[in-house]
Amino acid sequence: MPNHSNLDPSGSLVERFLIEPIATGPLYGLDFTVKDNIDIAGRKTSYGNPTWRDHHHAPKYNALCVDQLLAAGGRCVGKVVADEFTYSLDGESQFFGTPRNAKAPNRIPGGSSSGSVASVANGVSDFSIGTDSGGSIRVPASLCGVWGMRPSLHRISEAGVMPFMPSVSTVGAVASSYEQLNSVIRVLLRSGGGLAVPLQRILVLSDAMEIADKSVRAAAEVALNDISSRTGVDLQTISFAQIAGDGASLSDCNENALRVLQSLEFQNTVGNWIENNTPEISNTFSMAYENVRQFNRYEAMNCLDRCERFFDAIQALMTCGTVICFPTTPVIAPLKNTLNSMEAVMDFYGRTMNITAFSGVGRLPEISAPLLTVEDCPVGLSFAAGHYQDEFLLSAVKKMLGW
Repeated sequence: MPNHSNLDPSGSLVERFLIEPIATGPLYGLDFTVKDNIDIAGRKTSYGNPTWRDHHHAPKYNALCVDQLLAAGGRCVGKVVADEFTYSLDGESQFFGTPRNAKAPNRIPGGSSSGSVASVANGVSDFSIGTDSGGSIRVPASLCGVWGMRPSLHRISEAGVMPFMPSVSTVGAVASSYEQLNSVIRVLLRSGGGLAVPLQRILVLSDAMEIADKSVRAAAEVALNDISSRTGVDLQTISFAQIAGDGASLSDCNENALRVLQSLEFQNTVGNWIENNTPEISNTFSMAYENVRQFNRYEAMNCLDRCERFFDAIQALMTCGTVICFPTTPVIAPLKNTLNSMEAVMDFYGRTMNITAFSGVGRLPEISAPLLTVEDCPVGLSFAAGHYQDEFLLSAVKKMLGW
């Protein structure tokens, strides 16, 4: 087993402990951490909020995904910070602190899987499991410079995972290398290898490139041109309007589809509990939740049809052999304590979720690869494939990077 320090340089750990593997397997010799919205037997799950933790009993069983990792030889070394109710992308927790961004310590780590990414980036663990709906694995992976993947929706069991946004949320993983990410995801997918489909098309999502800061866009263009030269596959540019029709944009995919669905489902999964228990909540979450509380669910029912229409359109595009690429986040990590004005929050969240909503609504597998550096800060380059084409995506990314 690796000899990770007993100290926690990352500020990521909620609780340190050791659970030894229950068998040998492809993950033997690797340590992992678990986001604190995923159950560990005998240990309370905080869901990023102390009142939630104190009002719920410790589970009797591990989440199924945790047992999969233990059965494959992984060793669990602790639970890590999750943003409050996982309803955030910044990683700054009033209750549990802000995990350290190893490659940009004066900047936020991103969330809501902030502790998962920080534990990997700072060497506390080799890999970590977390959850993603609006970007909660992909965003911190991008901002901290590690590998991250959200698999296809519902490919991985969510038994023992706190409820959040059932129509979009999925268990995923972050790792310090492609090889480790590939091994972990294939264990969780229960993958037999998948069909050997050749890479045939590389699409570039033009809207996402345009949303990104100029410096991020330039770095992404260089990386994508290198990939095209390496694979011999020409890049094809496509816009969301070309995919979905009716003049739709990535902003529509986010603001009129994913975020509306998020509010509808959050009222059920967490809102009912909050209303009945009046927990202590942070100032930041309070502002976000007030929007959910005031949300008129009956006026928003048409978002369900819109989500399905966008999903169908994305699926029609993402035929076997196709990968679509874009910057994972449009910006480098903001400085700590700067998301304290509505203008700053809307710029970071609005632009970021306009990009992350694409795979969320499309239920796509997406890998954020730590390939870009802008102003000495990491930014991820994302690759996505069609729904349930996870194994193809893993193989295609390896081919595109020439490994």
